[in-house]
Amino acid sequence: MPRSLTIKKIEGKPGQVYYPLQLNEIPQPTPGPNEVLVKLRAAALNHRDFFIRQHLYPGISFEHPLLADGSGTVVGVGSACTKASQLLHQRVILTPCRGWASAPEGPEDQTRFSVIGGAALYPVGTAQDYVCVHESEVELCPPHLTPAEAAALPLVGLTGWRALVTKTGGNAAPGRNILVTGIGGGVALAVLQFAVALGCNVYVTSGAPEKLARARALGAAGGVSYRAPGWEKSLAAQLPASRPYLDAVVDGAGGDIVSRSLRLLKPGGVISSYGMTVGPKMDWTMLAVMKNVEVRGSTMGSRAEFADMVAFVREKRIRPVVSRVVRGLDDIEGIDGLFEDMREGRQFGKLVIEISEEEDVEAKL
Repeated sequence: MPRSLTIKKIEGKPGQVYYPLQLNEIPQPTPGPNEVLVKLRAAALNHRDFFIRQHLYPGISFEHPLLADGSGTVVGVGSACTKASQLLHQRVILTPCRGWASAPEGPEDQTRFSVIGGAALYPVGTAQDYVCVHESEVELCPPHLTPAEAAALPLVGLTGWRALVTKTGGNAAPGRNILVTGIGGGVALAVLQFAVALGCNVYVTSGAPEKLARARALGAAGGVSYRAPGWEKSLAAQLPASRPYLDAVVDGAGGDIVSRSLRLLKPGGVISSYGMTVGPKMDWTMLAVMKNVEVRGSTMGSRAEFADMVAFVREKRIRPVVSRVVRGLDDIEGIDGLFEDMREGRQFGKLVIEISEEEDVEAKL
């Protein structure tokens, strides 16, 4: 029978509890009139999944399958599906959010917006063998991507695309200097890859020298350890003489990023913030006001931005970075190991579960 992976409810306070994973047998879903049935090949973890297991994420569900990222093959279509000929038997990537069509400011109705996977608002999650979604909630998979790479793309790709392209105020352009903090995480790596492909000079921070070296191999122009005292001075020395300042910072750490980057940013420079892993506050000074620096919050992205991002990945043949793959939805110990990689910050790229192999999918066609 088809399976799904959920969290099991146990007693404990938010931040102290750690919900165990639970494998369930479920009926195979049947697509509705405008839906497609996707046989999932791979799914990927995000930090929100780790937060869900600690009950540190709002609106969680113990019944709905975990995970927002997934790729697979369309093996069935509903009776009124308008894209049947385009989608049937094709590899697809699932959209990771619901409730945000195209408004550049944010979701059209904030109360209906949610990332999928372990969420109370929408029953869809990618930690299962099969899933039915509306035909508009998939994109054809760029053919150069493996199933694991395709599963690694959706949420970090969307978040990184909006944070860089939509929110940095035109600074995602050739020759611009962009700082990406916390390289090694999925969003930061997506931003690095997008910015390099756009012709930007990208600089990165990390606490691990090996991650800085791997970022350079992916095209970063330079990088510094955020553990080093006064790292911003070291970064300043790496900037080109013809443009000795940062145009924008894409940040997922928060903390003291404003004071650290302020003297490097040009007047009117932008800090695009998509997360605050260091702490839930950022420093803000009068000097930032006097320099006309802008801080812009950025969370996930719209369906329209998702389509633009996937098209860019297809055009530039970008390959998302995969850190490690565990094979089998029933390998609970192995999947728990992926969560431990995330807890310890060991990953460089995405942590992926291979759900089915190609021959398994072909047998269903």
